[in-house]
Amino acid sequence: RLRDCAARRPAQSVLDIQGVLSGSAGELPRLGRAGRMVCAGAAVGPGLLCAWGLLLLAAPTEAQRGRKKVVHVLEGESGSVVVQTAPGQVVSHRGGTIVLPCRYHYEAAADGHDDIRLKWTKVVDPLAFVDVFVALGPQHRAFGSYRGRAELQGDGPGDASLVLRNVTLQDYGRYECEVTNELEDDTGMVKLDLEGVVFPYHPRGGRYKLTFAEAHRACAEQDGILASAEQLHAAWRDGLDWCNAGWLRDGSVQYPVSQPREPCGGATNPGAGRGTPGGVRNYGYRHNAEERYDAFCFTSNLPGRVFFLKPLRPVPFAGAARACAARGASVAKVGQLFAAWKLQLLDRCTAGWLADGSARYPIVNPRARCGGRRPGVRSLGFPDTARRLFGVYCYRAPGAPDPAPGGWGWGWAGGGGWAGGARDPAAWTPLRV
Repeated sequence: RLRDCAARRPAQSVLDIQGVLSGSAGELPRLGRAGRMVCAGAAVGPGLLCAWGLLLLAAPTEAQRGRKKVVHVLEGESGSVVVQTAPGQVVSHRGGTIVLPCRYHYEAAADGHDDIRLKWTKVVDPLAFVDVFVALGPQHRAFGSYRGRAELQGDGPGDASLVLRNVTLQDYGRYECEVTNELEDDTGMVKLDLEGVVFPYHPRGGRYKLTFAEAHRACAEQDGILASAEQLHAAWRDGLDWCNAGWLRDGSVQYPVSQPREPCGGATNPGAGRGTPGGVRNYGYRHNAEERYDAFCFTSNLPGRVFFLKPLRPVPFAGAARACAARGASVAKVGQLFAAWKLQLLDRCTAGWLADGSARYPIVNPRARCGGRRPGVRSLGFPDTARRLFGVYCYRAPGAPDPAPGGWGWGWAGGGGWAGGARDPAAWTPLRV
């Protein structure tokens, strides 16, 4: 259909499409659905034509990434021109506001746009969709968790772009924009990506203990979601090296290896004389109810702040929550500590309790006696919760007051017998921390 379209259009029209998308006529047939959309107006006569920046663009080269791209489409003899601009990817962060771009050209514009239905859905599985937003003339409605957060941008006729406010981790994924009139419809896909960090996780019970559903819950409990294959691959490119396989959101099991070694699928090939290169090892799609692995979780920007609290004396795990509560905070979750390390550059060479009972500490600037030469979040595993060896990492939500400004906390004053047993929390008194 694209070749037929090219034959019917002026030569300049074809050159515009070629010059932007591929640079040669031989590559035009590979545009697939996007190519058919470009020719829709000429192939079916007056009607509906959707232009999608993200669909019309081929995969960007290294030199093209981060730059805006423009596609020019000439509409037959009418002389009308549709110009679509879109960034290489739509990226936001938790708590942010993002516009999911979607524009359409309706040739019967003289009849108005009141008979056009605009519908946004989220693709949760290859054949499963969740309703996000629908509009028919002046009637608009958002669904589920998108209520109060989603609305049309309304930037003139033909704009079906969706504004999404207070972005959440669960908003990550692919969205479909569908534009329909009485006789015709067309759709386009937009992918919403989030800035953030991928982290491996297993609970106190040990490694390879989680089914797929349990991995979902484990990530949610630690302020995250299961990472996608794309997010894990991006983390591997940034240097993530982890020799334990974990679930991903598509039901596959993979793990990233930046430094190949024999226990991690990197044994030397005696015949070739060289080892297996680094990469993301893939076990494929596994039985999600019977097989057990770790999890790779993803989290994004924190609305609040993580800080380290060191009482006068180390606290057992049971005292960590009380210590944070005295500062108007709660014990930080694993995902919150990773987000603070990656996005807020939290650097502390002191281990502290986290909400899952593990002890960890974040290192931005590697140095001697701080656990190695590479930045990251160091883990001491899951110590005995009765041991008084650590401080605690706390998380304070935005707007929460600090009841102990100036560094005051709570603890037991005087007395001795610290190794002998519990103290009554009612007897706590203010202490400098």
